[in-house]
Amino acid sequence: MEDLIRQLLVDVGEDPSREGLVDTPRRVSRSMRFLTGGYAVDVHALINSALFDVDYSEMVIVKDTDFFSLCEHHLLPFFGKCHVAYIPRTKVIGLSKIPRLVDAFARRLQVQERLTNQIAETIQEAVDPLGVAVVMEATHLCMAMRGVEKQRSFAVTSAMLGAFRDRDRTRMEFLELIGRRHA
Repeated sequence: MEDLIRQLLVDVGEDPSREGLVDTPRRVSRSMRFLTGGYAVDVHALINSALFDVDYSEMVIVKDTDFFSLCEHHLLPFFGKCHVAYIPRTKVIGLSKIPRLVDAFARRLQVQERLTNQIAETIQEAVDPLGVAVVMEATHLCMAMRGVEKQRSFAVTSAMLGAFRDRDRTRMEFLELIGRRHA
């Protein structure tokens, strides 16, 4: 990867032997490996290690989880907040595993729509709850820095499964609890 970064620097008109750029290929390589570290995470093992039998059937919400990802189209960052809810049948997932799951999928080359669905579908498969809801709000630097150059816009995506899709009251309760009227 370092050789590719050196060539990229040359292709944009820079001198990779310049003092400020000498270590850039190594730093960018390490950065890319960190930012795409989600490919190495086994999300099923992550969740299955923290499933617990509990007699609880009310909504569980983890909201305002910060996330950072890279747009697969431009390799530019997008970042924001993720809100996740589910209604357990017989099992709950350890609360800290939800932000870890968000990170596992966010640290891959992504589009926000797929990222939202991956989180919801993984929880649905692992926990078998009555329903799962995920809302993601993100600023995309590919929209802010290039293209349409809209710095204050953000994208909102949602995935509603089970009771959150089928029951308007359940969906509205979730959206009100995370501070959104619509998603």
